[in-house]
Amino acid sequence: MPIIKSAKKKLKQDRNKAKLNSKYILAYKKAFKNLKKQKGSLKALKEVQAQIDKALKKNIFHKNKANRLKSQVSKLARSFSKKKKVKSN
Repeated sequence: MPIIKSAKKKLKQDRNKAKLNSKYILAYKKAFKNLKKQKGSLKALKEVQAQIDKALKKNIFHKNKANRLKSQVSKLARSFSKKKKVKSN
């Protein structure tokens, strides 16, 4: 535990920021699970990408990580749409 007054304040600020950061990360994860559950619907895809953009805006994700996540999500959504189009005999 910090002893100096400024260190105590910094610890309090860091805990508050960690709560806010986890809020954005959990929102992204929840949207991603929803995308999987809905088998790649367009509405769910847009929601996931919006959550990634919000986290990027708040500097929770690095720009390259956000781009990578969006690419992976869209690839997953495309794979679901390909499975729907395949006809079974």
